Amino acid sequence: MKRAGYYIFVAFSRTITLLPMGALHLLSDLLWPLFYHVIRYRRNVVEINLKNAFPEKSQGERNRIARKFYRHLTDMILETLKAMRMTPEQISKRFFAPDTSLTDRYYGEGRDVVALGSHYNNWEWYSSLQLSSQHRIITIYKPLKNKDFDSFLLKIRSRFGVWVTPMNHIVRDLVKCRKEGVLTMSGFIADQTPPPDDNAYWTTFLNQDTAFYRGAEKMAVKYNSPVIYIKIVKVKRGYYELKYSLISEHPTEEESNAITARYAAMLEATIREQPEYWLWSHRRWKHKRPLKDD
Repeated sequence: MKRAGYYIFVAFSRTITLLPMGALHLLSDLLWPLFYHVIRYRRNVVEINLKNAFPEKSQGERNRIARKFYRHLTDMILETLKAMRMTPEQISKRFFAPDTSLTDRYYGEGRDVVALGSHYNNWEWYSSLQLSSQHRIITIYKPLKNKDFDSFLLKIRSRFGVWVTPMNHIVRDLVKCRKEGVLTMSGFIADQTPPPDDNAYWTTFLNQDTAFYRGAEKMAVKYNSPVIYIKIVKVKRGYYELKYSLISEHPTEEESNAITARYAAMLEATIREQPEYWLWSHRRWKHKRPLKDD
């Protein structure tokens, strides 16, 4: 039954992506109320996350953010599927970095780059990042338990030339590229939830104790690779711009956790600007900060 459901999903996905983007957005207008009012997809998670993140806002304000979030979420799902049929030229017009001077400079200096992104706006379209970068793009992902869907997403994420690799393979892949003289930009969706162990960095983020992976910072320090923050700005429906900001030029000169802390602060500022574009349905705060022994 699981395989049958997967094949039905793939057939449906390939069919609807024959529609132009405008028609997909009209379909999204019909679907988001279904997710919000009828299916109530993770409504409880979204409402709790918003309440804890924005205690200063009224219930009405948080409800408006939630509704906008569900509308954006359905847009993003359909836009992600649409990438199966988009040409490089089509997606480059809708997802691009107007200013790549920062990463171009590091490429000219012969330096690898570590890029920290997030589940904000249409992060799935990072799959097209290779089209505008001189660096070899390597994106790190966590494999899904469902192998069929994992394979399906990998095809979408790699079809424009991005090298997609599991976290436990990234060092091996970087070593390979270095041996071949290939400069890389390693992209991390760095707002994922790590296990509550000693390797996590804990800070206050959106009014809550929050853990962050330290792997990206460790890798940047290991190779002294500059670290940049990528902010996705939604220009209008179906169109996004990438803004690159420097987090650290020389990671080996930073104090421990400084890079991760700076990333968390930049991400929080981004979310507070337009909170509806972050992934509120994610169980981001499922772990509690471990108590330290006296």
